Amino acid sequence: VQLVESGGALVQAGGSLRLSCAASGSMFSISAMGWFRQAPGKERELVAAISDVGSTSYADSVKGRFTLSRDNAKNTLYLQMNSLKPDDTAMYYCAARGPNAGWGRYWGQGTQVTVSS
Repeated sequence: VQLVESGGALVQAGGSLRLSCAASGSMFSISAMGWFRQAPGKERELVAAISDVGSTSYADSVKGRFTLSRDNAKNTLYLQMNSLKPDDTAMYYCAARGPNAGWGRYWGQGTQVTVSS
């Protein structure tokens, strides 16, 4: 499975961005996809995830501001980010995992989001 992210940029606080993750390869082996982020000096954290049946979950820090969606026909995952804060500044990574498996096997290269105050 290959994952390619895009959409990161420099944006002012309060602004919006939409990240995209184009997936290819053996998608039949994937049961969930998600977005992680990692800020300098911090651990990588799960921001949002979606299961193969469409159930979504979000980190408390982004609930109400970020929305996850996907286009199955295009094998693309999106993360709509609104009301961005400087604390959202990080490298954002797309990830995928199979059933009964943990995150960590499939990662994209990352896309940088920088929010200025």
